[in-house]
Amino acid sequence: MTTLSIEELEVQYQLRDKTIRAVDKVSLFLKNNESLGIVGESACGKSTLGLAIIRSVPGGKIVNGDITLDGKSTLKMTEAEFAKTVRWKKISMVFQGAMNSLDPVFSIRQQFEEILQAHDYRGDRQKTINDIIDSVGLPPTVLDKFPHELSGGMKQRVVIAMALVLRPSLVIADEPTTALDVLVQAQILSLLKKLKKEGMSLILISHDLGIISEIADNVGIMYAGKIVEFGTLQEVYSNPKHPYTQALFKSMPKIKGEPELISLKGTPPNLANMQTGCRFYDRCTHAMEKCRKEPPKIKTESGHVLCWLYE
Repeated sequence: MTTLSIEELEVQYQLRDKTIRAVDKVSLFLKNNESLGIVGESACGKSTLGLAIIRSVPGGKIVNGDITLDGKSTLKMTEAEFAKTVRWKKISMVFQGAMNSLDPVFSIRQQFEEILQAHDYRGDRQKTINDIIDSVGLPPTVLDKFPHELSGGMKQRVVIAMALVLRPSLVIADEPTTALDVLVQAQILSLLKKLKKEGMSLILISHDLGIISEIADNVGIMYAGKIVEFGTLQEVYSNPKHPYTQALFKSMPKIKGEPELISLKGTPPNLANMQTGCRFYDRCTHAMEKCRKEPPKIKTESGHVLCWLYE
């Protein structure tokens, strides 16, 4: 059974008289015990997509499409029903900049207790908190400390533990290793791999192709609100098809091979004033007249790529 299915999802922000189409007709799926990587440059809509899945888009609105969890539409639920039965119990999220999301005036234990109380947790709360802290490799003494007393890596583990405390089947991790040194990054990735082996489904949002390659089973490449390429990790990494995906790989440092990094010229399109054709048209070295006029809709045997080159 498909754990999560997203169909033609559209999320918009209203800025004065302008409509920002941050997520535009995105369709994805995630099966039980699988991990999905969402990759793209800043402001492409990755974080908005994650927030839309948990129905928490500050300043934004889901205007179209559907999200189903285990065959049941979550967008058709009332907010009260979704908060009671889905958010944090079945789907939780590690937010971008999570290290700064901890409340500085409450101890870590108090913040865990607040989560359990808000969701009317009936079990042994102290045992649950101690067990989840232990599962992310932290000593119980952390619970009586305040956020400023912890290192960056410890705070990140605490935030991950908070996302796991109600044992959800799916966790969305938005840039979980950003601003961490390479050693702590490796520890966090090792923790996510461990959780995946234990049966947790994972959506990992990142701009770093290297981090995605460590965990993801499937990969979605996002550009200007669209998933421009989707496939298995092996397919996308060994044979990237979309010109934007190819450009991302060319911008990555390599131990061997091309000594010079190749940057992508131009800037992303204005999401408040989108052109009718391909959104990558102005930056693409393979652009054709058809690309300017018509948006591509191309599917392959295992995934899809939005590019007229594969018509």
